Amino acid sequence: MTRLARLAIASLAAILLVAIAAPRRSRAQSSPAANSATAAQGAAPAALPLIDAAGYEHALAKYKGKPLLVTFWATWCEPCRDEFPMLVDLEKKYGPKGLAVFGVSLDDNADLNVMRHFLQQNQPGFPSYRQKPGIDVDEFYHAVNPDWQGTMPETIFYGRDGKIVTHFVGGQTKATFERAIQTILAKNPRANAAPPAGH
Repeated sequence: MTRLARLAIASLAAILLVAIAAPRRSRAQSSPAANSATAAQGAAPAALPLIDAAGYEHALAKYKGKPLLVTFWATWCEPCRDEFPMLVDLEKKYGPKGLAVFGVSLDDNADLNVMRHFLQQNQPGFPSYRQKPGIDVDEFYHAVNPDWQGTMPETIFYGRDGKIVTHFVGGQTKATFERAIQTILAKNPRANAAPPAGH
């Protein structure tokens, strides 16, 4: 093979390598955008609002006048994980009847990805908050409910007047939950009002 022929083959090979490599670079450059689109389609829930004791009181105030169930949970708490899907179903059943629900996660920053995945799996129809990291948890528990020592899960039932009617420590059956829900739904703040004159 002549030197000219070898040069021609080498030049052709170089042109082919450039032609093949260029589309690969183009695909590599567009890959992050494609990945972003995929991530957006299956995105985990956004970061939950952080609350401390004052934030919790503010959240409660939004529901004054409604029967309210508040669940305190965490992904590291097995009974919480077992109970959460039931609460999602109960909210679907009793929400149309007037029950309000919100949740408070006690997950740490290290558990955020697990927490987001858990919420994505369960798709709660009620809002969720997260306990602000770094606060004194014992003070938080006491401010939320003086009878709560931190055992999980904790579920608190509020009447329409914003006062605690009852609370559950630890996992409970669906029937137990439904009895408590029906109790707060049945409590009418006007029931104790004086009857109209002449009656």
